[in-house]
Amino acid sequence: MNRIHGKRAVVLGGAGFIGSHLCERLLADGASEVISLDNFVTGDERNLAALRMNKRFVSLHHDITEPFSFDGPVHYVFNMASPASPIDYAQLPIETLRVGSLGTENGLRLAHHKGAVFLQASTSEIYGDPMVHPQREEYWGNVNPIGPRSCYDEAKRYGEAIVAAYRRAYGVSTRIVRIFNTYGPRMRLNDGRVVPAFVGQALRGEDFTVFGDGSQTRSFCYVSDLIDGIVRLARSDVEEPVNLGNPREQTLLQFAEAVRAAMGGSSHIRFKPLPQNDPQQRQPDITRARTLLGWEPRVRLEDGLRETIAYFRSVAEHPGAYPSHSLSDTGPVM
Repeated sequence: MNRIHGKRAVVLGGAGFIGSHLCERLLADGASEVISLDNFVTGDERNLAALRMNKRFVSLHHDITEPFSFDGPVHYVFNMASPASPIDYAQLPIETLRVGSLGTENGLRLAHHKGAVFLQASTSEIYGDPMVHPQREEYWGNVNPIGPRSCYDEAKRYGEAIVAAYRRAYGVSTRIVRIFNTYGPRMRLNDGRVVPAFVGQALRGEDFTVFGDGSQTRSFCYVSDLIDGIVRLARSDVEEPVNLGNPREQTLLQFAEAVRAAMGGSSHIRFKPLPQNDPQQRQPDITRARTLLGWEPRVRLEDGLRETIAYFRSVAEHPGAYPSHSLSDTGPVM
């Protein structure tokens, strides 16, 4: 049953990588109106270029740490707003904490006032450097609260706490998605995360940069699969957190080989010291998503990489036409 059709949705952080894909999907599912709120600190207006031609789409330049409201009904509030790359939140620690706390509560206030479903985009980072593998939703995590990644980790953990509090205290209908590594078109080429970093280095004819010995693991989910899971969760009645990600685990060295094969290049690998608190293992247990949502990823890594590489080639050839950012590229950090 398509509970999105004919409904009005607000997407906080709608100009971001995942937020813009979500706006597209909601419109495709027949939402009566999709309103994006974004201050464009890490999101980009160019992610919304095609959407602006749709009369059911509205883009507003707004910092969600400041109050906001809308006339008329609102049926869904999706909170996708936050710096998400370690490069970003290392340079924007206070902004990251504020959007995760004040911004999340402002979204919850709107949902409470309108009787809307509120979906919180949380993250696998709430598990920290996990001591349980793979990571199940019942695991509470192993997080350094004052480390270099803590502004993001703790903002997201607080976000889950206040979402749960609004559900218990005010009866707000809430959903929490814990997003694992996701990739695809509209990531920034200098995002710093491993997918755009490896692809960017290959496009420039450079060697791949791997931190540590490359044995740390990640699992990569293509963005269209993730968006499908988010929409399924929003339409469900599942209030407990749900992991969404690809359970196919691989080392960073294995992933570097996959990117090299996809690009037909001959890049070598350079090793650098491992950043503090960098997680050694990332693999979601998606039993809950399979059981309660009927969801699992379907896009093969080879196919997703082909689409992502094609996008990044276009970015490299026509940089002015695609999203960019001024934050510096320091190599892959996730």
